[in-house]
Amino acid sequence: MDFKFDTTKNYTIILPEFHTLNEDMAEKLRTELTNLQQKGVVNFIIDLNNIKNSEASGRSLLLELHAQVYNNEGSLVFTELQDNVLQLMKKDQLHLSLNIAPTSIEAKDIINMEVLERDLLNEL
Repeated sequence: MDFKFDTTKNYTIILPEFHTLNEDMAEKLRTELTNLQQKGVVNFIIDLNNIKNSEASGRSLLLELHAQVYNNEGSLVFTELQDNVLQLMKKDQLHLSLNIAPTSIEAKDIINMEVLERDLLNEL
């Protein structure tokens, strides 16, 4: 299995079981997100703790995943990044467009706040 899943009421945590964030891994992740979205899941936390290396092609696809989720009125947070992967993402300035949280607890907080925000805006 390429991913582990933990589903709660507000979000699904996806833990890729890869060591390198590359185009292949990102495409497999896109497929999983699409399948989950078709089942009604809209909010995701991607735990990148296992990722030790990354390639530019994989990192750039994260922006597409972000757009895919937010275009469907969902939330997406990346968490538990290794320092070298985070530094590469900062070099690519991805941290300016993606939700990146240092810990899972903070990622859950971001998701919950965005869900609350959407609920409040829908009431107006």
